[in-house]
Amino acid sequence: MISPLAYVDPSARLGKDVIVHPFAYIDKNVEIGDNCEIMPYASILSGARLGKCNKVFQGSIISATPQDFRWKGCDSLCIIGDNNTIRENVIINRSINPDGATRLDNQIFVMAKSHIGHDSYVHSRCVLGNGVAVAGGVEVESGCILSSAAILHEGVHMGRLSMVKGGCRISGDVPPYVIIAHNPAGYYGVNSHILTKHAGFTEAQIDDIAKAYRHIYQSSTSLFNALQRIENDIDPSDYRDEILRFIRSAKQRIVGERKLDD
Repeated sequence: MISPLAYVDPSARLGKDVIVHPFAYIDKNVEIGDNCEIMPYASILSGARLGKCNKVFQGSIISATPQDFRWKGCDSLCIIGDNNTIRENVIINRSINPDGATRLDNQIFVMAKSHIGHDSYVHSRCVLGNGVAVAGGVEVESGCILSSAAILHEGVHMGRLSMVKGGCRISGDVPPYVIIAHNPAGYYGVNSHILTKHAGFTEAQIDDIAKAYRHIYQSSTSLFNALQRIENDIDPSDYRDEILRFIRSAKQRIVGERKLDD
């Protein structure tokens, strides 16, 4: 159903059973998959690629032009997967590069007045609270939670199943499975509720994760030595190795201002 009061460019490609409400705007060079719903006053701009069963609420702008001086007017993409909910007044910018894309995977809930900058990548099953600000070039891995008014600065990498509490300003990388809180932001424990209730981790596995982060955040040793201790003290596992790999490959400091050679 397409309201006669909506604007849909003739070149836009809409799938089956798409609902476009009055006063919505669908630009050229747009693809919208089956069973999507575009609410009144939402704008789906050039370069948007929406999968199936997405709902975009009032006032949101998908594939807005980048807010970056490096963008020189090229065409680029904003690619959104399936089963996502994008609430009121959300802005998602497309890439600054002609061969680039801002990406959201599947089953993501983006609450009102959030902003996702150019070339960022939000993996599946994430929740972004009201007024979250994600700068350009950020990666948020699957199962993460960003509470209301959290800010991720440019280039931040947020590890899987981690959580940032409301109002935190994050300028370093967030390791997997942790809770980050306060300003300046710091380690606040393991995200145990999500790990047990939604990711199927056992108590023994969570104990190992907590032990790893005690070495990193709650000992007086250097981060280099903490990683050595993790390898010696904790039996090999996918989650232990993920923690080690994430920290060793971090392009920025991890949250908590630790360095490999401290």
